[in-house]
Amino acid sequence: MDLLAILSGFIVGAIVGLTGVGGGSLMTPLLIGVFKLHPATAIGTDLWFAAITKAGGSWSHHRLGHVDRRVTLLLLAGSLPATLVMIGWMHASGSRPAWNDALTLALGVALLLTAVSVAYRQAWARLGRRLERWLPPARRDRLTVAAGVVLGVLVSLSSIGAGALGATLLLLLYPRFEPQRIVGTDIAHAVPLTLVAGIGHATLGHVDWPLLATLLVGSLPGIWLGARLTRALPEVWVRSALCLSLTAAGLKVLA
Repeated sequence: MDLLAILSGFIVGAIVGLTGVGGGSLMTPLLIGVFKLHPATAIGTDLWFAAITKAGGSWSHHRLGHVDRRVTLLLLAGSLPATLVMIGWMHASGSRPAWNDALTLALGVALLLTAVSVAYRQAWARLGRRLERWLPPARRDRLTVAAGVVLGVLVSLSSIGAGALGATLLLLLYPRFEPQRIVGTDIAHAVPLTLVAGIGHATLGHVDWPLLATLLVGSLPGIWLGARLTRALPEVWVRSALCLSLTAAGLKVLA
């Protein structure tokens, strides 16, 4: 099982390195389907996996000037309070069946939304440019905070959304951002969000620490390799495979 965990971490890490998305959306279903973790434990473990694996990328993008601090803070102004509210609600509700059903539903919906985000990334950018005239600065700021609230709720309930969904919302709200600025800002927001949500799930006992450590052993070299394969493989192939796997996982969770 240790070798399987290392291999799983390596594969997910390589996909993240290749596409920039797919960490939580692939790891959480994997933890549930292959490693037979309870959904809540799978979500908590994946939140820590995401926070640790993306921390290095966030620092690199920050040093390269790819992070828009103002937009990152606006997103966090919505996502962190929403996360704290959701964690508080989980503490108050305990392990009721309705709460477990909510986790499963949120996971399936988040997987399908992520698949749509990955499949139509360029379309979101075009739509964002058409919406620009309806988004003066003040309204855009409020919508950015609202986007943070949506991401905070989804990430807390499913561990999914900080990557592809976050980037999609940024494309809609800031279509003139360069691609590297979208990615850098998205990752910079994802790290504190997943860390706070991960701490919240840890207080609930929802983290498998030994499995997390083993997954990281495989994921870190996987990310390194995937980043270097980005020029060797056509992006459309990788994104198509990722979209299909996300759709299949989402439908299976909801079935």
